[in-house]
Amino acid sequence: MLVLGLGVAAGFSVEYCRGSAVATPPTEETTRTDALPAGVVEVPEAAQRNAGMEVLTVASRMLPATIEVTGVVAPDERRVSHVRPLARGVIEEIAVTLGARVVRGQTLVSYDNIELGALVGDYLSEVAAQRQAEADLEVKQRFLDRAEALIKLEAVAQQTLELRRAEFKNAQAAVASQRARVAKIEEQIHRFGLSDADLAGLTPEEGRSGHRTASHSILRAPFDGVVTRFDIAAGEIVEPDRELMTISDISTVWVLADVYEKDLAKVVRNTDVSIRVDAYPDRVFAGRLTYISDVIDPQTRTAKVRCVVANPDGALKLDMFARAALVTSDSRQGISVPAAAIQQIDGQSVVFIRQSSVRFERRTVEVGTAAGDVVEIRSGLRTGDVIAGAGSFYLKTALLRERIGEEG
Repeated sequence: MLVLGLGVAAGFSVEYCRGSAVATPPTEETTRTDALPAGVVEVPEAAQRNAGMEVLTVASRMLPATIEVTGVVAPDERRVSHVRPLARGVIEEIAVTLGARVVRGQTLVSYDNIELGALVGDYLSEVAAQRQAEADLEVKQRFLDRAEALIKLEAVAQQTLELRRAEFKNAQAAVASQRARVAKIEEQIHRFGLSDADLAGLTPEEGRSGHRTASHSILRAPFDGVVTRFDIAAGEIVEPDRELMTISDISTVWVLADVYEKDLAKVVRNTDVSIRVDAYPDRVFAGRLTYISDVIDPQTRTAKVRCVVANPDGALKLDMFARAALVTSDSRQGISVPAAAIQQIDGQSVVFIRQSSVRFERRTVEVGTAAGDVVEIRSGLRTGDVIAGAGSFYLKTALLRERIGEEG
């Protein structure tokens, strides 16, 4: 075996057997459990090498002191969208439901936007009026051009020329005014998501048939997330202040916990936090303490703290009860091991103590806080114990196979 100094800073040294073969599940040939005490398994060295098994020598080191507080899983409020209609309307189609996972830009709801329908009607009327004003301007331009030509021939009076100039200027003002009205309505329509191309497709002549389609609005997901609240039905008339659904991005969540007043001086912002939930007793979620409230609850004498926790697989559910181990400014002597050395059997945390080069014994331990991939051991291990690290799952499988064989 090759002894390496890996893990010394974490309170253990590592020995491992390197092999090129691919690990295979334990079999009668690779493990021996007959005539062995309960909780003991034997694995040949060749099988250990194939499994990439490591063994660690437990040592004591200085560990950061922690305090454990309780809290609940909450959404990251910066990534919560309360979906509401932009105007009064009638719900037509609903594309999602409670719990649905959505992606940015995905259609959530389509509805007949009553206000948009009225705006489209006004827009078509104003566009028609603008075209009429522009046509009138062209006529006034021709009249003015003719008057200017005739005045040179002294075929018309100066008064007639001045009249034509006044008519032309009035026509110019009418066109400018009408264009301003059209632009104003266009801006209002753009707020509902219609583009310039959509507006260009409407004309006063053919727009009457497309008017109904143009008034249909679509609400889309602002980002990837989950529908965490849903209160809508097809055919309902909804107002702008009505919340139809809530979209929450739970790839990152908050754990909001309570810290007693007497412990506040020990808690430091921007430190690592270990989160545990009952649903996953063998899993530690890494987080970061980002906020400590400036207000004390007068009833509980606690202050709220916020821990930001990565949740890429969605394992943490909103409103889950959680326990958070907060790192404090104190430190103490203790034992820690890699998380890979700890297995869960019958709801208990266990490690495997090496008794010889091929024999390992299961031992129940009490785990404490976690820092990255290293977990504190509060009881069950002593300095100098040699345990299985990476590859300990292989030993767990062997024990479970033995149990199944006995029960069968």
